[in-house]
Amino acid sequence: MRLGCAAYSYRDLFRAGELTLFQFIDACAAMGLDGVELTAYYFTDTSRPALNELKRHCHRRGMHILGTAVGSNFTHPDDAALRSQIEMTRAWIDHSVALGAPCIRVFAGNVPEGWTEEDAVNRCVACLREIVPYAAERGVVVALENHGGITTTAEQVLRLVRMVDHPWLGINLDFGNFRVDPYREIEQVAPWAVTTHAKVSSRFGEQRAEVDYVRVVRIMRTVGYEGYLSVEFEEKEDPRVGVPRFVARLREALASA
Repeated sequence: MRLGCAAYSYRDLFRAGELTLFQFIDACAAMGLDGVELTAYYFTDTSRPALNELKRHCHRRGMHILGTAVGSNFTHPDDAALRSQIEMTRAWIDHSVALGAPCIRVFAGNVPEGWTEEDAVNRCVACLREIVPYAAERGVVVALENHGGITTTAEQVLRLVRMVDHPWLGINLDFGNFRVDPYREIEQVAPWAVTTHAKVSSRFGEQRAEVDYVRVVRIMRTVGYEGYLSVEFEEKEDPRVGVPRFVARLREALASA
C-alpha cells in the first residue's frame, strides 16, 4: 500500500487563498508521500494548458496523481440539474485523462424530500450506468464513496455497485464514514475498494474515536488491496501540522500491521 493525500485536507487554506494546488503538491512531496488526490473544488483553471502544467509539476516532484474527486449528486430531483451533474462528471473524467489520473471519486447523493430510497437508488444507478462506461472507454476507474445518504451503510454501497455491475466501478472506501459497526462494514466493502480515504477519527455510535489503522491495514491486506491510503484530514488542527503527524501514524501502522 502507498500513502497519498487528498487536497480536501487543506480546504480552509484553499478557500482563504493561502494555498495553491502547486503548493499542495510541494507539501505532499516534502512529506515523502507517493501521490495526491486533486479535488475538483480547488481548480481555478481546467483548460488543457493549465492541466498540463499541473501534471508536469507533479512529475517533476515525483508525485503520482492518484485520482481526481468531484462532489456529484446523482439523486437530484430536478432533471436539468441532474443532467448538469452528469455532464460535470463527464468533463472531470476527461480532465482525469488529461492529468493522467487513473481514478475519479464520486458521490451518490441523498434521498430527496418526498421520495423513497428506492426512487433515489434507481436514479443514481441510471446515472452511474451512463457515467461508468464513459469512464471505462477513457481508462478511468469510477470510485463511489461511502458518504452518507444512500451510501450510509455497507449494504447500501454494495447494493449500488452490484446493481450497476461494471468492472470499472469500485468503491472509494472512507474509513471514517461508517457509523454503526465500522470495522465490520469496512470488511464487507473492502474487496471492492479501488482507492481509500484515511481519516484520523470517526464517530463510533455516539462517540468519536481515533480509527485503528493497524486493524484497517490488516483488513485491507487480507483482501489483497495494494492501492492508496489517501489522507483526508478533517480535524480542527491546522493541516500543516496535523497532516504530517497523521502520515507518520499511518507509516507506523503499515510497518506494524
